[in-house]
Amino acid sequence: MSAISSKGLILDESLLFERSVEGRCGYDLPVLDVPAVEPAAALQRDSIEGFPELSEIDVVRHYTRLSTWNYGVDSGFYPLGSCTMKYNPKINEQLARLPGFAHLHPAVPDHLAQGALQLMYELQQALCEISGFPALTLQPSAGAHGEFTGMLMIHAWHQAQGNKRHKVLIPDTAHGTNPATAALCGYDVVPIASDGVLSVDAVAAAMDDEVAALMVTNPNTLGLFESTIREICDLVHSRGGLVYCDGANLNALLGICRPGDLGIDVMHFNLHKTFATPHGGGGPGAGPVGVSAELEPFLPVPVVVKEEDSYRLDVDRPQSVGRLRAFASQFGILIRAHAYVLSMGPEGLKKTTELAVLNANYIRARLEGSYHLPYKQRSLHEVIFSDADLPNDCHTLDVAKRLLDYGFHPPTIYFPLVVHGALMIEPTETESQQEMDEFCEALLAIAEEAKNNPELLHQAPINARTRRLDETRAARKPKLRCVEDTS
Repeated sequence: MSAISSKGLILDESLLFERSVEGRCGYDLPVLDVPAVEPAAALQRDSIEGFPELSEIDVVRHYTRLSTWNYGVDSGFYPLGSCTMKYNPKINEQLARLPGFAHLHPAVPDHLAQGALQLMYELQQALCEISGFPALTLQPSAGAHGEFTGMLMIHAWHQAQGNKRHKVLIPDTAHGTNPATAALCGYDVVPIASDGVLSVDAVAAAMDDEVAALMVTNPNTLGLFESTIREICDLVHSRGGLVYCDGANLNALLGICRPGDLGIDVMHFNLHKTFATPHGGGGPGAGPVGVSAELEPFLPVPVVVKEEDSYRLDVDRPQSVGRLRAFASQFGILIRAHAYVLSMGPEGLKKTTELAVLNANYIRARLEGSYHLPYKQRSLHEVIFSDADLPNDCHTLDVAKRLLDYGFHPPTIYFPLVVHGALMIEPTETESQQEMDEFCEALLAIAEEAKNNPELLHQAPINARTRRLDETRAARKPKLRCVEDTS
């Protein structure tokens, strides 16, 4: 059984303003060897009232201690469902820092950027092969940006056909960004209810001549494979629509299934998820978009093309939806993703999926019986539990807060919305059985505490640096700056 984390030296960190001592200085400039000159008044600024006066070691220790408070994939397990927070291999970081890549200005002409363009082209082709799409753009900066790009191309395709369709169908198991993206592109969102997976009949009932597209997540946010996706795609196509697939859960399909072969028309990739590039903190990210042959003319410019033995950025594309960002792409992330694909190879990518699915089902098997499992279908890369079986007024938020006392980052909670009190767990392929056992033992211990000592859950976290916040007040009345306490 996992012990509650209590080892190590943990220091609370006071504010720099509180550590300030009048007259203390963090620098010592050498004696001037040139005549002193008083700067012009316009170049001077007024003194900053209350600015902290500190020594160099005060500043170094302060920020070093603060850095140890950060949680990242290099310091612990991220079981966040739907996020695919896998380990980022350090060789990828080294390659992205090669001077020829890192120092290359994005505005150089094509003939001076052949190595970078070759890398982009090869990654483009590899992603097409992995996904089954004949064409692809590397431009989008993130998953949501990729969704936006895909829906723009769908809109452009319909416009070229003379269609004035204004609806987009979105299942209740889709990612939360999908309806926002459709609305941003001017479409009316039509929700479709599902029973874990989407049925052909449900789509048929909603599919009319006003529907431009179906946006589906596969595997969906319940970690379940949409087993009728081929029939659904055929149905949507027969009635004049297109199918968008959210590719955020591609980690469950690599080497096993290609979305392009299932009839999907457009799909974004999350390189910062599936292909092990940095994830979190608002970026950087990358969300390439693969498309069917019908949508290829509408790809954003520029497109990387190969002509004999050279590469160039093609901007002469009359039907393009235009440029989506400055320059060509989020290049540093593309380097990391290309390194990952090359190092894994076809068999390695397939093994990634097999281990990711195995790990998720291992956690499912260990926790089923102690936590409610709302959907009994076979899980793929993630598993969803709920708090329905927890006694003594214990809920999902209490479990998440108590996990902090056991030294674990909580999983995704209260999503997907179709599961009340959801606990959404995705271990990815990079976690060992030992790590997953410790995580499961902590959750099993918490389930027992809910029965025998529920107050531990209601008060958690108990051993963290800060106790539980009033989350409503924190959201509505946040304190975003230091204010002197006058009480």
